[in-house]
Amino acid sequence: MDKLVIQGGNKLCGRIKVSGAKNGSLALMPATILSPGTYHLTNTPNLRDVWTMSRLMTALGAFCELNGNDLFIDTRELNSTEAPYEHVKNMRASFYVLGPLLARFGEARVSLPGGCAWGPRPVDLHIKGMERLGADVKLENGYVVAKAKQLTGTKIHLDISSVGATGNILMAATLAKGTTLISNAATEPEITALARMLVKMGAKIDGIGTAILEIEGVTNLKPVDETTIPDRIEAATYLIATAATGGKIDLENVNPYHLTSVIAKLEECGCEVDVNSDSIFLKAAEKILPTDITTAVYPGIPTDIQPQWTALMAAASEGNSKVIDVVYTDRFKHIPELMRLGADIDVIDNSAFIKAGKKLTGATVMASDLRAGAALVVAALAAEGTSEILRVYHIDRGYESIENKLTALGANIKRVKTELI
Repeated sequence: MDKLVIQGGNKLCGRIKVSGAKNGSLALMPATILSPGTYHLTNTPNLRDVWTMSRLMTALGAFCELNGNDLFIDTRELNSTEAPYEHVKNMRASFYVLGPLLARFGEARVSLPGGCAWGPRPVDLHIKGMERLGADVKLENGYVVAKAKQLTGTKIHLDISSVGATGNILMAATLAKGTTLISNAATEPEITALARMLVKMGAKIDGIGTAILEIEGVTNLKPVDETTIPDRIEAATYLIATAATGGKIDLENVNPYHLTSVIAKLEECGCEVDVNSDSIFLKAAEKILPTDITTAVYPGIPTDIQPQWTALMAAASEGNSKVIDVVYTDRFKHIPELMRLGADIDVIDNSAFIKAGKKLTGATVMASDLRAGAALVVAALAAEGTSEILRVYHIDRGYESIENKLTALGANIKRVKTELI
């Protein structure tokens, strides 16, 4: 078990490269199930979640090898349609295999998923989507069991613009008979990237990047090579951390278009931000201005940067701000840990009210989930004194070599082995 030890107070300054998108990779990997063959996915982040998905794919009979940031997948020998609990329990994105398995083999048995320990995040939209496509779906002993001799295209409206459900239905529909229309589809960059890979594989998809996707089913697809898009949440985290410490940063291998709403808020709180086609420069404000945010589906403020933004507002020198999360309304497990670092925050329903001006000071804190862990890193970097962040494995799910990248920016941070669980 590892912990991060951070001596706060250093301004982050320098240049780093953003890794491939975790959520992007976790969508592209199951897509390889749809057509037997060999795939090469470049710019794949070397993360715990990618390894978890690789182990699940291996359990299904595929071959997966991650060499640096090159992921090689061979699905020719994939022969199992059961995604066991021992793999799916660790990560909600494992549920992505449901649609591809059902489309390719006509059946799938997938454990109900696990993942971050907060909030109700049901898979009912996934299940309803498969049923609308003609599958018979049952729940048996904690597993979703789906069968269909032939999926059939239909109209599917998502009550919630769910990224996971959109991706699962999209993959299943590529091999369905006839045309499928998904309305209120998620428009997140990771879904757009998945759709583009599917088109390269031979799928017929219209409306890519919009909330209405039209998929004309085909009889078969072909293997392809694909490059994973940059991780917009990792990029946002380093921009926010730089703002919190009063530094300046050059981010490379990033798509600024994916971060329009975040960049606007960083400018609103006083930071100077310049963008090029694949890079972002940020210079922190001398004094961070209190700035409210409300999360929203893309292209709004991502819920995945809500904890980090809360940490930034807590580190501000003065003023009051409000953070509202309407996507996951109880995503506030980071608040008690931020308060251990000295933050003054009140939570009422789905809103956090932050009173800045109180110096953050080092403390021992614990990551409860991936983005909560990132928020603690941001706060610890801005705090006076030494902080220890426990349960780093949560952070390792979504940040590749976080201590190395922060060290390159001048942070005093090290990873230490510990027996504490």
